[in-house]
Amino acid sequence: MNRLSTILLAACLALVPGLAFAQDTPTLDSGDTAWILTSTALVLMMTIPGLALFYGGMVRKANVLTMVMQSFAICCLVSVLWVVVGYSLAFAEGNAFVGGLSSVLLAGTTTEDVSGSIPTLLFIMFQMTFAIITPALITGAFADRMKFSALLLFMALWSLIVYSPVTHWVWGGGFLAGDGVLDFAGGTVVHINAGVAGLVACIMLGKRTGYGSADMKPHNLVLSLIGASLLWVGWFGFNAGSAVAANGSAANAMLVTQVAAAAAALAWMFVEWGAKKKPSVLGIISGAVGGLVAITPAAGFVDVSGALVIGLAAGVLCYFASTALKHALKYDDSLDVWGVHGVGGIVGAVLTGVFAREAIGGTPGLIEGNAGQVLTQIWGIVATIVYSGVATAVILFVTKMLVGLRVEEEAERDGLDLALHGETVH
Repeated sequence: MNRLSTILLAACLALVPGLAFAQDTPTLDSGDTAWILTSTALVLMMTIPGLALFYGGMVRKANVLTMVMQSFAICCLVSVLWVVVGYSLAFAEGNAFVGGLSSVLLAGTTTEDVSGSIPTLLFIMFQMTFAIITPALITGAFADRMKFSALLLFMALWSLIVYSPVTHWVWGGGFLAGDGVLDFAGGTVVHINAGVAGLVACIMLGKRTGYGSADMKPHNLVLSLIGASLLWVGWFGFNAGSAVAANGSAANAMLVTQVAAAAAALAWMFVEWGAKKKPSVLGIISGAVGGLVAITPAAGFVDVSGALVIGLAAGVLCYFASTALKHALKYDDSLDVWGVHGVGGIVGAVLTGVFAREAIGGTPGLIEGNAGQVLTQIWGIVATIVYSGVATAVILFVTKMLVGLRVEEEAERDGLDLALHGETVH
């Protein structure tokens, strides 16, 4: 009788509207909060020191301080811009294209507010780390030739005019989310967005002085390998953290991230080995990053078999984009931002539409009979490319008019470390 009474009491309580509503109210989960705290630190580590070392090792010795300075300065700049207005433009209630200004300086947000099962302030901080790394990625495309003043102005404008609106489109309730575009952790928001901006920037600035000469070779690939390794580990926060919970979706995202990165690294290595007769350190780490990029939009939607194909495809296609395509079109994308992030992001976004599993992410893809999802993914890619490309070009033009874009030829030839920062690595 006691058991029956308990069941009847529970049924009666469930019928009370106020209590039923209370059950739907977001409540803090300490396990989810702990995981997103950890993920936030991992994603921040991707920029400083991960990306800083990855890029720093790939430039000439006379420019290594410039590259690490750019990543560090962007981290500082975007952190401030994000809490002032960037977060509001991305996630506050607005229209289909951009958020409003209701959350400027995080107005109205308290330590008691909850987003899902984590504190709202933690969600803001987690998203800040994505806002930091996206513009930092772009710096690899124009390495060795942009003025530091131009960099700061360009990145400030780009973060607010390009990054925040595109984030709103996909994750803030904007039109791409409404259209059903799948992007679990930033294939369009981060990688295609940054890749396109990098391509536009390197074309508008022109080729480096001495482009194609032996002087352009990486000065310290040990730094780059350490940076790539930090990126790889940090990417678990990037992808698995995007589940915004410590659950099965996070576990799946972590597993497919590892598999795709490994498959892409091997694919790039073997293709390069066959083409150039030697597998290179630069090649295998570039392939791993390409795989990490490609699995990013798919991590919460595909299984291991899909991750394997995505990784292999990214390794091969990013290799050719960073070698044959770049040489054929004669643009100087210094550290292959377009070849790895732009192309890798496109590969991942399209193949998300192919391999998405309804049982994993709630949306079927082409292999489960939903061919329309591929077209939806392509729509998201095209919208991001067009907006990011045009807006980036306009911002660069304005920056050029205000402060100029490129350093003097003598400074470029001798190295930016001394010319811009008065320091050198001995």
